[in-house]
Amino acid sequence: MVRLPYLTALTTLFSYGLLFAFGQLRDFFRKIIDWFKSSSKDLKGYAPICLGLEDFYTRRLYLRIQDCFSRPIASAPDAWFDVVERYSNDNNKTLHRTSNTTKCLNLGSYNYLGFAAADEYCTPRVIESLKKYSSSTCSIRVDGGTTDLHTELEELVARYVGKPAALTFGMGYVTNSAIIPVLIGKGGLIISDSLNHNSIVNGARGSGAAVRVFQHNNPSHLEEVLREQITEGQPRTHRPWKKIIVIVEGIYSMEGELCQLPEIITVCKKYKAYTYLDEAHSIGAVGKTGRGVCELLGVDPADVDIMMGTFTKSFGSCGGYIAASKEIVQYLKHTCPAHLYATSMSPPAVQQVISALKVILGEDGSSRGAQKLAHIRENSNFFRSELQKMGFEVLGDNDSPVMPIMLYNPAKIPAFSRECLKQNVAIVTVAFPATPLLLARARICISAAHSREDLLKGLEVISKVGDLVGIKYFPAEPPKHEEHSHKKLQ
Repeated sequence: MVRLPYLTALTTLFSYGLLFAFGQLRDFFRKIIDWFKSSSKDLKGYAPICLGLEDFYTRRLYLRIQDCFSRPIASAPDAWFDVVERYSNDNNKTLHRTSNTTKCLNLGSYNYLGFAAADEYCTPRVIESLKKYSSSTCSIRVDGGTTDLHTELEELVARYVGKPAALTFGMGYVTNSAIIPVLIGKGGLIISDSLNHNSIVNGARGSGAAVRVFQHNNPSHLEEVLREQITEGQPRTHRPWKKIIVIVEGIYSMEGELCQLPEIITVCKKYKAYTYLDEAHSIGAVGKTGRGVCELLGVDPADVDIMMGTFTKSFGSCGGYIAASKEIVQYLKHTCPAHLYATSMSPPAVQQVISALKVILGEDGSSRGAQKLAHIRENSNFFRSELQKMGFEVLGDNDSPVMPIMLYNPAKIPAFSRECLKQNVAIVTVAFPATPLLLARARICISAAHSREDLLKGLEVISKVGDLVGIKYFPAEPPKHEEHSHKKLQ
Protein backbone atom coordinates (compact mmCIF):
# COMPACT_ATOMS: atom_id res chain seq x y z
CA MET A 1 0.00 0.00 0.00
CA VAL A 2 1.08 3.59 -0.64
CA ARG A 3 2.12 5.59 2.40
CA LEU A 4 1.31 9.17 1.51
CA PRO A 5 3.80 11.66 3.03
CA TYR A 6 2.18 14.19 5.35
CA LEU A 7 3.26 17.27 3.42
CA THR A 8 2.23 15.74 0.07
CA ALA A 9 -1.16 14.77 1.50
CA LEU A 10 -1.65 18.28 2.87
CA THR A 11 -0.82 20.04 -0.40
CA THR A 12 -2.91 17.57 -2.41
CA LEU A 13 -5.92 18.06 -0.15
CA PHE A 14 -5.46 21.83 -0.35
CA SER A 15 -5.38 21.66 -4.18
CA TYR A 16 -8.55 19.60 -4.35
CA GLY A 17 -10.19 21.89 -1.79
CA LEU A 18 -9.35 24.90 -3.91
CA LEU A 19 -10.78 23.26 -7.03
CA PHE A 20 -13.92 22.26 -5.13
CA ALA A 21 -14.43 25.76 -3.69
CA PHE A 22 -14.05 27.52 -7.03
CA GLY A 23 -16.22 24.90 -8.72
CA GLN A 24 -19.01 25.46 -6.20
CA LEU A 25 -18.66 29.22 -6.64
CA ARG A 26 -19.01 28.90 -10.41
CA ASP A 27 -22.05 26.65 -10.02
CA PHE A 28 -23.64 29.22 -7.71
CA PHE A 29 -23.22 32.04 -10.22
CA ARG A 30 -24.40 29.80 -13.04
CA LYS A 31 -27.66 29.18 -11.19
CA ILE A 32 -28.16 32.93 -10.76
CA ILE A 33 -27.51 33.55 -14.47
CA ASP A 34 -29.81 30.68 -15.51
CA TRP A 35 -32.55 32.08 -13.27
CA PHE A 36 -32.56 35.35 -15.23
CA LYS A 37 -32.51 33.58 -18.59
CA SER A 38 -35.60 32.32 -20.35
CA SER A 39 -36.44 28.77 -19.33
CA SER A 40 -38.55 27.99 -22.39
CA LYS A 41 -36.09 25.27 -23.44
CA ASP A 42 -36.54 23.40 -20.17
CA LEU A 43 -38.78 20.34 -20.20
CA LYS A 44 -41.64 21.19 -17.86
CA GLY A 45 -42.55 18.43 -15.46
CA TYR A 46 -39.36 16.44 -16.03
CA ALA A 47 -36.80 15.85 -13.30
CA PRO A 48 -33.22 16.65 -14.32
CA ILE A 49 -31.30 13.56 -15.44
CA CYS A 50 -28.21 14.72 -13.57
CA LEU A 51 -28.28 16.97 -10.53
CA GLY A 52 -25.52 19.51 -10.07
CA LEU A 53 -23.51 17.55 -7.50
CA GLU A 54 -23.85 14.25 -9.35
CA ASP A 55 -21.66 15.39 -12.21
CA PHE A 56 -19.69 18.04 -10.33
CA TYR A 57 -16.42 16.12 -10.59
CA THR A 58 -16.85 15.66 -14.34
CA ARG A 59 -17.72 19.29 -15.04
CA ARG A 60 -15.34 21.08 -12.70
CA LEU A 61 -12.34 18.77 -12.50
CA TYR A 62 -12.26 16.18 -15.27
CA LEU A 63 -13.17 18.49 -18.16
CA ARG A 64 -10.28 20.80 -17.29
CA ILE A 65 -7.82 18.00 -18.11
CA GLN A 66 -9.81 15.77 -20.45
CA ASP A 67 -7.25 16.32 -23.23
CA CYS A 68 -4.98 13.98 -21.22
CA PHE A 69 -7.43 11.09 -21.60
CA SER A 70 -9.09 9.18 -24.46
CA ARG A 71 -6.51 10.38 -26.96
CA PRO A 72 -7.33 8.92 -30.38
CA ILE A 73 -4.60 7.04 -32.22
CA ALA A 74 -4.24 6.49 -35.96
CA SER A 75 -2.10 3.33 -36.08
CA ALA A 76 -1.62 -0.04 -34.44
CA PRO A 77 -0.64 0.20 -30.74
CA ASP A 78 2.95 -0.90 -31.34
CA ALA A 79 6.08 0.36 -29.55
CA TRP A 80 5.54 3.63 -31.44
CA PHE A 81 2.16 4.87 -32.65
CA ASP A 82 0.49 7.91 -34.19
CA VAL A 83 -1.46 10.12 -31.78
CA VAL A 84 -4.14 12.33 -33.31
CA GLU A 85 -3.74 15.99 -32.44
CA ARG A 86 -6.76 17.79 -30.89
CA TYR A 87 -7.66 21.34 -29.96
CA SER A 88 -10.36 23.12 -27.95
CA ASN A 89 -11.97 26.53 -28.34
CA ASP A 90 -13.98 26.44 -25.11
CA ASN A 91 -11.48 25.74 -22.32
CA ASN A 92 -11.46 21.97 -22.84
CA LYS A 93 -15.23 21.46 -22.65
CA THR A 94 -15.16 20.01 -26.16
CA LEU A 95 -12.21 18.68 -28.11
CA HIS A 96 -11.90 18.66 -31.89
CA ARG A 97 -9.74 16.25 -33.85
CA THR A 98 -7.39 17.48 -36.56
CA SER A 99 -5.91 15.62 -39.51
CA ASN A 100 -2.44 15.91 -37.98
CA THR A 101 -0.76 13.10 -36.06
CA THR A 102 2.33 12.87 -33.88
CA LYS A 103 4.52 9.76 -33.75
CA CYS A 104 4.97 8.93 -30.07
CA LEU A 105 6.66 6.29 -27.95
CA ASN A 106 3.84 4.13 -26.62
CA LEU A 107 4.19 3.60 -22.85
CA GLY A 108 0.50 3.10 -22.15
CA SER A 109 -0.87 0.12 -24.10
CA TYR A 110 -1.32 -3.40 -22.74
CA ASN A 111 0.58 -4.79 -25.73
CA TYR A 112 2.80 -6.83 -23.42
CA LEU A 113 4.17 -9.31 -25.97
CA GLY A 114 4.03 -7.08 -29.03
CA PHE A 115 1.25 -8.99 -30.81
CA ALA A 116 -0.95 -5.92 -31.32
CA ALA A 117 0.89 -4.88 -34.48
CA ALA A 118 1.51 -6.92 -37.64
CA ASP A 119 3.14 -10.27 -36.89
CA GLU A 120 4.81 -12.58 -39.39
CA TYR A 121 2.95 -15.64 -38.06
CA CYS A 122 -0.32 -14.24 -36.70
CA THR A 123 -1.35 -11.63 -39.27
CA PRO A 124 -1.56 -13.86 -42.39
CA ARG A 125 -3.67 -16.39 -40.50
CA VAL A 126 -5.98 -13.69 -39.17
CA ILE A 127 -6.50 -12.31 -42.68
CA GLU A 128 -7.26 -15.82 -43.97
CA SER A 129 -9.81 -16.37 -41.17
CA LEU A 130 -11.46 -13.06 -42.08
CA LYS A 131 -11.93 -14.29 -45.64
CA LYS A 132 -13.21 -17.69 -44.52
CA TYR A 133 -15.41 -16.82 -41.52
CA SER A 134 -16.17 -13.08 -42.01
CA SER A 135 -15.73 -10.45 -39.32
CA SER A 136 -18.62 -11.67 -37.15
CA THR A 137 -20.67 -14.79 -36.59
CA CYS A 138 -23.76 -12.57 -36.14
CA SER A 139 -25.01 -15.10 -33.62
CA ILE A 140 -24.74 -16.23 -30.04
CA ARG A 141 -22.66 -19.25 -29.10
CA VAL A 142 -25.61 -21.59 -28.56
CA ASP A 143 -27.10 -20.85 -31.99
CA GLY A 144 -24.78 -20.34 -34.95
CA GLY A 145 -21.96 -18.57 -33.17
CA THR A 146 -19.65 -21.49 -32.39
CA THR A 147 -17.07 -22.14 -35.08
CA ASP A 148 -14.32 -24.74 -35.11
CA LEU A 149 -11.99 -21.86 -34.21
CA HIS A 150 -13.86 -21.24 -30.93
CA THR A 151 -13.60 -24.91 -30.02
CA GLU A 152 -9.90 -25.00 -30.88
CA LEU A 153 -9.23 -21.88 -28.80
CA GLU A 154 -11.00 -23.25 -25.73
CA GLU A 155 -9.04 -26.49 -25.91
CA LEU A 156 -5.79 -24.58 -26.39
CA VAL A 157 -6.48 -22.21 -23.48
CA ALA A 158 -7.31 -25.09 -21.15
CA ARG A 159 -4.08 -26.84 -22.08
CA TYR A 160 -2.08 -23.64 -21.75
CA VAL A 161 -3.25 -22.70 -18.24
CA GLY A 162 -3.35 -26.30 -16.99
CA LYS A 163 -7.07 -26.74 -16.49
CA PRO A 164 -9.43 -29.49 -17.78
CA ALA A 165 -11.72 -27.09 -19.70
CA ALA A 166 -12.22 -23.46 -20.67
CA LEU A 167 -14.96 -21.19 -21.96
CA THR A 168 -14.39 -17.98 -23.96
CA PHE A 169 -16.35 -14.72 -24.05
CA GLY A 170 -16.38 -11.73 -26.38
CA MET A 171 -15.42 -9.15 -23.76
CA GLY A 172 -12.91 -9.24 -20.92
CA TYR A 173 -14.92 -7.02 -18.57
CA VAL A 174 -18.04 -9.16 -19.01
CA THR A 175 -16.07 -12.30 -18.21
CA ASN A 176 -15.98 -11.15 -14.58
CA SER A 177 -19.20 -9.17 -14.30
CA ALA A 178 -21.34 -11.91 -15.88
CA ILE A 179 -19.63 -15.00 -14.49
CA ILE A 180 -19.50 -14.14 -10.78
CA PRO A 181 -23.33 -13.83 -10.40
CA VAL A 182 -23.67 -17.29 -11.98
CA LEU A 183 -21.18 -18.90 -9.63
CA ILE A 184 -22.65 -17.55 -6.39
CA GLY A 185 -25.88 -15.95 -5.20
CA LYS A 186 -27.97 -15.25 -2.13
CA GLY A 187 -26.68 -17.13 0.88
CA GLY A 188 -23.13 -17.11 -0.43
CA LEU A 189 -20.16 -15.00 0.61
CA ILE A 190 -17.63 -13.23 -1.61
CA ILE A 191 -14.40 -12.08 0.02
CA SER A 192 -12.70 -9.66 -2.34
CA ASP A 193 -9.33 -7.92 -2.30
CA SER A 194 -9.85 -4.22 -1.57
CA LEU A 195 -8.15 -3.21 -4.85
CA ASN A 196 -9.89 -5.65 -7.18
CA HIS A 197 -10.94 -4.40 -10.62
CA ASN A 198 -14.31 -2.73 -11.20
CA SER A 199 -15.51 -5.72 -13.25
CA ILE A 200 -15.10 -7.91 -10.16
CA VAL A 201 -16.81 -5.31 -7.95
CA ASN A 202 -19.82 -5.10 -10.27
CA GLY A 203 -19.99 -8.87 -10.64
CA ALA A 204 -19.96 -9.29 -6.86
CA ARG A 205 -22.65 -6.63 -6.37
CA GLY A 206 -24.87 -8.19 -9.02
CA SER A 207 -24.62 -11.66 -7.56
CA GLY A 208 -26.82 -11.05 -4.53
CA ALA A 209 -24.20 -12.65 -2.32
CA ALA A 210 -22.82 -10.96 0.77
CA VAL A 211 -19.54 -9.17 0.04
CA ARG A 212 -16.69 -8.63 2.45
CA VAL A 213 -13.36 -6.98 1.68
CA PHE A 214 -9.91 -7.82 2.99
CA GLN A 215 -6.87 -5.56 3.03
CA HIS A 216 -5.01 -5.50 -0.24
CA ASN A 217 -2.72 -8.51 -0.70
CA ASN A 218 -2.83 -9.32 3.01
CA PRO A 219 -3.29 -13.08 3.63
CA SER A 220 -3.34 -12.67 7.42
CA HIS A 221 -6.23 -10.20 7.23
CA LEU A 222 -7.99 -12.53 4.79
CA GLU A 223 -7.75 -15.27 7.40
CA GLU A 224 -9.21 -12.94 10.05
CA VAL A 225 -12.16 -12.08 7.78
CA LEU A 226 -12.74 -15.75 6.91
CA ARG A 227 -12.62 -16.86 10.53
CA GLU A 228 -15.00 -14.10 11.61
CA GLN A 229 -17.49 -14.73 8.81
CA ILE A 230 -17.51 -18.50 9.24
CA THR A 231 -18.08 -18.04 12.98
CA GLU A 232 -20.94 -15.55 12.57
CA GLY A 233 -22.58 -17.15 9.53
CA GLN A 234 -25.27 -15.42 7.50
CA PRO A 235 -26.75 -12.15 8.79
CA ARG A 236 -29.75 -12.46 11.16
CA THR A 237 -30.17 -16.25 10.74
CA HIS A 238 -26.51 -17.13 11.46
CA ARG A 239 -26.86 -20.15 9.20
CA PRO A 240 -23.65 -21.43 7.58
CA TRP A 241 -22.75 -19.81 4.27
CA LYS A 242 -23.78 -21.87 1.26
CA LYS A 243 -20.37 -21.25 -0.31
CA ILE A 244 -17.46 -18.84 0.08
CA ILE A 245 -15.39 -17.52 -2.84
CA VAL A 246 -12.18 -15.54 -2.39
CA ILE A 247 -11.40 -13.32 -5.40
CA VAL A 248 -7.94 -11.95 -6.16
CA GLU A 249 -5.97 -10.71 -9.17
CA GLY A 250 -2.67 -12.01 -10.53
CA ILE A 251 -1.25 -8.54 -11.19
CA TYR A 252 -3.18 -5.55 -9.87
CA SER A 253 -3.61 -3.22 -12.81
CA MET A 254 -3.31 0.06 -10.89
CA GLU A 255 -0.51 -1.04 -8.57
CA GLY A 256 1.58 -3.43 -10.66
CA GLU A 257 1.84 -5.76 -7.67
CA LEU A 258 1.90 -9.55 -7.84
CA CYS A 259 -0.69 -11.40 -5.81
CA GLN A 260 0.55 -13.31 -2.76
CA LEU A 261 -1.11 -16.36 -4.24
CA PRO A 262 0.63 -19.22 -2.39
CA GLU A 263 -0.24 -17.74 1.02
CA ILE A 264 -3.81 -16.92 -0.03
CA ILE A 265 -4.39 -20.44 -1.35
CA THR A 266 -3.08 -21.88 1.94
CA VAL A 267 -5.64 -19.79 3.85
CA CYS A 268 -8.46 -20.77 1.47
CA LYS A 269 -7.67 -24.46 1.79
CA LYS A 270 -7.62 -24.18 5.56
CA TYR A 271 -11.14 -22.72 5.65
CA LYS A 272 -12.58 -24.64 2.65
CA ALA A 273 -13.12 -21.50 0.56
CA TYR A 274 -13.04 -21.47 -3.24
CA THR A 275 -10.44 -19.33 -5.03
CA TYR A 276 -11.14 -17.17 -8.09
CA LEU A 277 -8.03 -15.77 -9.81
CA ASP A 278 -8.23 -12.90 -12.31
CA GLU A 279 -5.16 -13.09 -14.55
CA ALA A 280 -6.07 -10.31 -16.98
CA HIS A 281 -2.65 -8.63 -16.66
CA SER A 282 -0.53 -11.64 -15.76
CA ILE A 283 -1.45 -14.37 -18.26
CA GLY A 284 1.04 -14.32 -21.11
CA ALA A 285 3.09 -11.61 -19.41
CA VAL A 286 4.85 -13.31 -16.49
CA GLY A 287 6.26 -16.75 -15.86
CA LYS A 288 8.96 -18.60 -17.80
CA THR A 289 6.49 -19.75 -20.46
CA GLY A 290 3.96 -16.94 -19.89
CA ARG A 291 1.50 -19.03 -17.92
CA GLY A 292 0.96 -16.28 -15.36
CA VAL A 293 1.40 -15.99 -11.63
CA CYS A 294 0.80 -19.68 -10.98
CA GLU A 295 3.91 -20.52 -12.95
CA LEU A 296 5.88 -17.54 -11.61
CA LEU A 297 5.08 -18.26 -7.95
CA GLY A 298 5.13 -22.05 -8.17
CA VAL A 299 1.41 -22.63 -7.61
CA ASP A 300 -0.33 -25.73 -8.98
CA PRO A 301 -3.27 -24.58 -11.19
CA ALA A 302 -5.30 -27.40 -9.65
CA ASP A 303 -5.27 -25.43 -6.39
CA VAL A 304 -7.10 -22.51 -8.05
CA ASP A 305 -10.78 -23.31 -8.59
CA ILE A 306 -11.62 -20.64 -11.17
CA MET A 307 -8.99 -19.09 -13.44
CA MET A 308 -10.05 -16.04 -15.40
CA GLY A 309 -8.05 -14.14 -18.00
CA THR A 310 -8.40 -11.85 -20.98
CA PHE A 311 -7.08 -11.85 -24.55
CA THR A 312 -6.96 -8.06 -24.70
CA LYS A 313 -3.40 -7.65 -23.48
CA SER A 314 -0.66 -10.21 -24.07
CA PHE A 315 -2.45 -11.81 -27.02
CA GLY A 316 -3.31 -8.66 -28.97
CA SER A 317 -7.00 -9.48 -29.38
CA CYS A 318 -10.29 -9.09 -27.50
CA GLY A 319 -12.43 -11.20 -25.18
CA GLY A 320 -11.75 -13.33 -22.14
CA TYR A 321 -11.89 -16.85 -20.76
CA ILE A 322 -12.80 -18.92 -17.73
CA ALA A 323 -10.78 -22.08 -17.08
CA ALA A 324 -11.98 -24.58 -14.51
CA SER A 325 -13.15 -28.17 -14.12
CA LYS A 326 -15.27 -29.72 -16.88
CA GLU A 327 -18.31 -29.70 -14.58
CA ILE A 328 -18.04 -25.96 -13.86
CA VAL A 329 -17.49 -25.06 -17.52
CA GLN A 330 -20.45 -27.21 -18.57
CA TYR A 331 -22.59 -25.52 -15.93
CA LEU A 332 -21.56 -22.07 -17.19
CA LYS A 333 -22.46 -23.01 -20.76
CA HIS A 334 -26.04 -23.61 -19.67
CA THR A 335 -26.45 -20.69 -17.27
CA CYS A 336 -24.14 -17.76 -18.08
CA PRO A 337 -25.94 -14.90 -19.91
CA ALA A 338 -22.68 -13.80 -21.57
CA HIS A 339 -22.57 -17.20 -23.26
CA LEU A 340 -26.30 -17.60 -23.92
CA TYR A 341 -27.23 -14.11 -25.12
CA ALA A 342 -24.10 -12.27 -26.30
CA THR A 343 -22.62 -12.47 -29.79
CA SER A 344 -19.62 -14.76 -29.87
CA MET A 345 -16.04 -13.60 -30.36
CA SER A 346 -15.21 -12.41 -33.85
CA PRO A 347 -13.50 -15.32 -35.71
CA PRO A 348 -10.46 -13.21 -36.73
CA ALA A 349 -10.05 -12.21 -33.07
CA VAL A 350 -10.20 -15.90 -32.12
CA GLN A 351 -7.61 -16.75 -34.74
CA GLN A 352 -5.33 -14.00 -33.42
CA VAL A 353 -5.36 -15.58 -29.95
CA ILE A 354 -4.77 -19.08 -31.33
CA SER A 355 -1.84 -17.88 -33.41
CA ALA A 356 -0.34 -15.86 -30.54
CA LEU A 357 -0.61 -18.85 -28.20
CA LYS A 358 1.12 -21.07 -30.72
CA VAL A 359 3.97 -18.57 -31.00
CA ILE A 360 4.27 -18.44 -27.19
CA LEU A 361 4.26 -22.24 -26.98
CA GLY A 362 6.79 -22.56 -29.80
CA GLU A 363 4.32 -24.44 -31.97
CA ASP A 364 4.99 -22.05 -34.85
CA GLY A 365 8.36 -23.73 -35.31
CA SER A 366 10.40 -20.84 -33.90
CA SER A 367 11.74 -19.60 -30.58
CA ARG A 368 10.15 -16.16 -30.92
CA GLY A 369 7.70 -16.81 -28.08
CA ALA A 370 10.47 -17.56 -25.58
CA GLN A 371 12.39 -14.53 -26.82
CA LYS A 372 9.35 -12.27 -26.35
CA LEU A 373 8.83 -13.52 -22.79
CA ALA A 374 12.49 -13.01 -21.94
CA HIS A 375 12.42 -9.57 -23.53
CA ILE A 376 9.39 -8.30 -21.60
CA ARG A 377 10.90 -9.52 -18.34
CA GLU A 378 14.22 -7.79 -19.06
CA ASN A 379 12.50 -4.61 -20.27
CA SER A 380 10.19 -4.42 -17.25
CA ASN A 381 12.90 -4.95 -14.65
CA PHE A 382 15.32 -2.55 -16.39
CA PHE A 383 12.74 0.24 -16.73
CA ARG A 384 11.52 -0.14 -13.14
CA SER A 385 15.02 -0.10 -11.65
CA GLU A 386 16.01 2.97 -13.69
CA LEU A 387 12.89 4.89 -12.61
CA GLN A 388 13.62 4.07 -8.97
CA LYS A 389 17.23 5.20 -9.35
CA MET A 390 15.99 8.55 -10.68
CA GLY A 391 14.00 9.14 -7.49
CA PHE A 392 10.44 8.40 -8.65
CA GLU A 393 8.01 6.62 -6.35
CA VAL A 394 7.28 3.50 -8.40
CA LEU A 395 4.75 0.89 -7.31
CA GLY A 396 4.72 -2.80 -8.11
CA ASP A 397 7.00 -5.82 -8.11
CA ASN A 398 9.81 -7.07 -10.29
CA ASP A 399 8.74 -8.94 -13.46
CA SER A 400 5.50 -6.96 -13.58
CA PRO A 401 5.14 -4.96 -16.84
CA VAL A 402 2.85 -2.50 -15.04
CA MET A 403 4.67 0.25 -13.12
CA PRO A 404 2.72 3.23 -11.73
CA ILE A 405 4.61 6.47 -10.99
CA MET A 406 2.93 8.39 -8.18
CA LEU A 407 1.84 11.96 -9.00
CA TYR A 408 -0.56 12.76 -6.12
CA ASN A 409 -1.27 16.45 -6.78
CA PRO A 410 -4.11 17.17 -9.27
CA ALA A 411 -2.09 19.90 -11.01
CA LYS A 412 0.69 17.41 -11.75
CA ILE A 413 -1.63 15.04 -13.63
CA PRO A 414 -2.11 17.23 -16.74
CA ALA A 415 1.35 18.79 -16.42
CA PHE A 416 3.12 15.42 -16.57
CA SER A 417 0.93 14.07 -19.36
CA ARG A 418 1.11 17.16 -21.58
CA GLU A 419 4.85 17.68 -21.16
CA CYS A 420 5.59 14.05 -22.04
CA LEU A 421 3.37 14.32 -25.12
CA LYS A 422 5.25 17.45 -26.22
CA GLN A 423 8.40 15.33 -26.27
CA ASN A 424 6.70 12.50 -28.20
CA VAL A 425 6.15 10.12 -25.31
CA ALA A 426 2.57 8.94 -24.73
CA ILE A 427 1.83 8.34 -21.04
CA VAL A 428 -1.41 7.20 -19.39
CA THR A 429 -2.36 9.15 -16.28
CA VAL A 430 -4.91 7.73 -13.86
CA ALA A 431 -6.96 9.65 -11.33
CA PHE A 432 -10.20 9.42 -9.34
CA PRO A 433 -12.46 7.40 -9.56
CA ALA A 434 -10.09 4.76 -10.99
CA THR A 435 -7.80 5.42 -8.00
CA PRO A 436 -8.40 6.97 -4.57
CA LEU A 437 -8.71 10.76 -4.74
CA LEU A 438 -5.26 11.47 -3.27
CA LEU A 439 -3.38 8.73 -5.13
CA ALA A 440 -3.26 9.91 -8.75
CA ARG A 441 -0.54 8.29 -10.83
CA ALA A 442 0.95 7.77 -14.26
CA ARG A 443 0.81 4.12 -15.30
CA ILE A 444 3.64 2.83 -17.46
CA CYS A 445 3.07 -0.40 -19.40
CA ILE A 446 6.14 -2.02 -20.91
CA SER A 447 6.09 -4.23 -24.00
CA ALA A 448 8.38 -6.85 -25.50
CA ALA A 449 8.19 -4.72 -28.66
CA HIS A 450 10.20 -1.95 -26.99
CA SER A 451 13.88 -1.88 -27.88
CA ARG A 452 16.53 -0.75 -25.41
CA GLU A 453 16.77 2.52 -27.38
CA ASP A 454 13.02 3.04 -26.94
CA LEU A 455 13.28 2.55 -23.21
CA LEU A 456 16.25 4.90 -22.89
CA LYS A 457 14.32 7.55 -24.84
CA GLY A 458 11.34 7.13 -22.51
CA LEU A 459 13.52 7.30 -19.40
CA GLU A 460 15.24 10.45 -20.63
CA VAL A 461 11.94 12.24 -21.26
CA ILE A 462 10.30 11.03 -18.04
CA SER A 463 13.34 12.15 -16.04
CA LYS A 464 13.29 15.65 -17.56
CA VAL A 465 9.55 16.03 -17.09
CA GLY A 466 9.79 14.60 -13.56
CA ASP A 467 12.26 17.34 -12.65
CA LEU A 468 10.07 19.97 -14.29
CA VAL A 469 6.84 18.86 -12.61
CA GLY A 470 8.44 17.93 -9.29
CA ILE A 471 7.46 14.29 -8.82
CA LYS A 472 10.83 12.84 -7.82
CA TYR A 473 9.96 12.20 -4.19
CA PHE A 474 13.18 10.32 -3.35
CA PRO A 475 16.85 11.28 -3.78
CA ALA A 476 18.33 10.01 -7.05
CA GLU A 477 21.18 7.51 -7.04
CA PRO A 478 24.48 8.93 -8.30
CA PRO A 479 25.67 7.55 -11.68
CA LYS A 480 28.10 4.64 -11.41
CA HIS A 481 30.97 6.47 -13.06
CA GLU A 482 30.72 9.20 -10.40
CA GLU A 483 30.92 6.58 -7.66
CA HIS A 484 34.06 5.06 -9.20
CA SER A 485 35.75 8.45 -9.60
CA HIS A 486 34.90 9.32 -5.98
CA LYS A 487 36.56 6.09 -4.79
CA LYS A 488 39.66 6.83 -6.81
CA LEU A 489 39.97 10.29 -5.21
CA GLN A 490 39.81 8.69 -1.79
